[in-house]
Amino acid sequence: MSTPPLPDAPSPEVIEIERALTRITYLSTRARQHDRLMALAGVPLDRAAVALLRQVADSEPLRPGELAARLGVEASHVTRTVQQLQKSGYVTRVPDPDDRRAQRIELTDAGRQAIAKVREAGVRGMQMALSDWPAEELRQLATLFHRMVDDFLAHAVDEEPEARSAPVGRA
Repeated sequence: MSTPPLPDAPSPEVIEIERALTRITYLSTRARQHDRLMALAGVPLDRAAVALLRQVADSEPLRPGELAARLGVEASHVTRTVQQLQKSGYVTRVPDPDDRRAQRIELTDAGRQAIAKVREAGVRGMQMALSDWPAEELRQLATLFHRMVDDFLAHAVDEEPEARSAPVGRA
């Protein structure tokens, strides 16, 4: 499947969308914002642990290598984070039914409760920030965000074979 050629210059709308997404990403990944969210949720987790728990909650159970690929990190990062989360009682390792030599990572009840608290705190904050928006605009925004993410994912899938064929350590 070939990728269509890029236009000579991005449209002003695309430039503004990229700027807005950059701002959202910056705001949502700041350490202070994370600490505030964890305090509201009452859950003592670092950012890597929250990202891993969210991913497992959305598609559990997963092999560590699958988690690393989905999170875009090295397998060693996942291994360390899983070990910490396992010690804290948030995840457990279960046999992979497709390959008994392999293991998958699964949330425990404590892990499900923790990620539910984190999501609830995040939703409450978002609800406060968007409280003046009319319901129709919120529906439109949700629809457009989902569409954009789906399109990003479809584009990323198209690029994966090229990324796999690139030599390790090169961009």
